[in-house]
Amino acid sequence: MRASCPSRPARVALAGLAVVISLLASGGARADDPASQADALRANSTGLAAKSHQVLLRLYSLQSRLAQSAQRLEALEKRSAKLEEAQASAKSQLTIARESMTAAHSQLGERLRQLYIEGDVDPLAVLLGAESLDDALAAFDGLNRLAEQDQHIIEELTKARAALQTAITRLAARRAELRATLGQAQAAHASLARAQAQQNAYLDSLRRQQDLNRSQISKLSAQAAASEQRSEDISSGGGGGGGGGGGAPPPGPPPQSGSKVTVSSTGYCLRGTTATGIPVGWGVIAVDPSFIPLGTRMFVPGYGEGVAADTGSAVKGAVIDLWFPTCAQALQWGGRTVTITLH
Repeated sequence: MRASCPSRPARVALAGLAVVISLLASGGARADDPASQADALRANSTGLAAKSHQVLLRLYSLQSRLAQSAQRLEALEKRSAKLEEAQASAKSQLTIARESMTAAHSQLGERLRQLYIEGDVDPLAVLLGAESLDDALAAFDGLNRLAEQDQHIIEELTKARAALQTAITRLAARRAELRATLGQAQAAHASLARAQAQQNAYLDSLRRQQDLNRSQISKLSAQAAASEQRSEDISSGGGGGGGGGGGAPPPGPPPQSGSKVTVSSTGYCLRGTTATGIPVGWGVIAVDPSFIPLGTRMFVPGYGEGVAADTGSAVKGAVIDLWFPTCAQALQWGGRTVTITLH
């Protein structure tokens, strides 16, 4: 008896099933299957974490610059207040000098009126009324001294008024210059504050995306586990997963502007947080704050962009320590003399 031959549709169905079983058994996976999507999301989350760390470093740099800007603004405002007080005092003194000069002129005029109009101190009357020539000369000397004294007072007041007017003019010029400087400092401070707000918003968006990725990865992992269970029911073959790794980011081109400093550099690989509270990560650089202020951004040839965000007992003067994710990388860097760009 001859065995019956399957129909063409049945043969196509069996062939398709064989291909599916073969693919599942060999670990083949489509680009849109849950496991691949989860792996892609994990890689994306790793990139988001690196970006978040760089944003944190930029935020620390901005915070340090904002603190310095606030100190400068406070100093400028104090100088402006002192100049305003000095200007008000000079104006008050000028008013007093003008009033004193008016009084001196009035007093001198009164004496002249007595001498030449009222006739109470007519020279002939003084001479005839004097008991002796010495008395007459003494009377004339007294009148001359009074007139000279009044004239001296007027001259001194004239000099004082001129000096005060010059001082007021200079104070006004200094205050105008200081107002311009203060305006520029306020604009720079506002610009730093806006940049800080933008970086905070960017960091929040990165964190929201990371949270969304974690949620999607959890769902996709559950789907992948269910798919793997179904494949085990069909075939005893196993599927493979993906993994990710993170190396050093490319150094990138050096900045177009900035000051260059030659320093001695070494690598370190400690974990945890820095002396400033920033979590360690690529781009964290330990410095001597008296040589390079904390928060300063810099470019290190062969390493890339970094921020002065850590300190160390052995980091003194023209010395920097570069953070590496592994001690092997830190040892590979060793000790190098490099010319960095502060910007």
